[in-house]
Amino acid sequence: MSIESVRAHFKQWNREHDVMEFKTSSATVNQAAETIGVIPARIAKTLSFRAEGDQAILVVAAGDAKVDNKKFRKMFGFKARMLSPEEVLEQTGHAIGGVCPFGLANELDVYLDVSMKRFETVFPACGSANSAIELSLGDLFQFSKAKDWVDVCKDWEQEVNEDMQKHII
Repeated sequence: MSIESVRAHFKQWNREHDVMEFKTSSATVNQAAETIGVIPARIAKTLSFRAEGDQAILVVAAGDAKVDNKKFRKMFGFKARMLSPEEVLEQTGHAIGGVCPFGLANELDVYLDVSMKRFETVFPACGSANSAIELSLGDLFQFSKAKDWVDVCKDWEQEVNEDMQKHII
């Protein structure tokens, strides 16, 4: 799997040509933001967690959000345990740095965190450490086949308020 599986995934909506490939790395939130030219919060990072049994779940969140363990446990009923890089590759078909909820190796439950709702569009990776696509939240929900919007992250609201205050002053 890789960027090719993601392009094949987007082909069903005739959006495969919207996948952007870069000459520089977009493997981290900060690298992706710099490469694309947006604030880090608009990078939609995909986090992989161990669910019951061998199954994994994916949570897509804003680039500036951190998982809140209490909210996560309340929402999903189990402790937030991230997968190892090997498990991520096995479950998603994508290596760390290119993990996204598209073109997956296995059918996984995908959830979108409300931390992204403050933006009209976000930029998730596309299966490689130098790719992304710009999607509206509606498109992200549809194309990722998300099960639901969840509120399992923290620290992003405070940063938004600080950003707003800077612009007001």
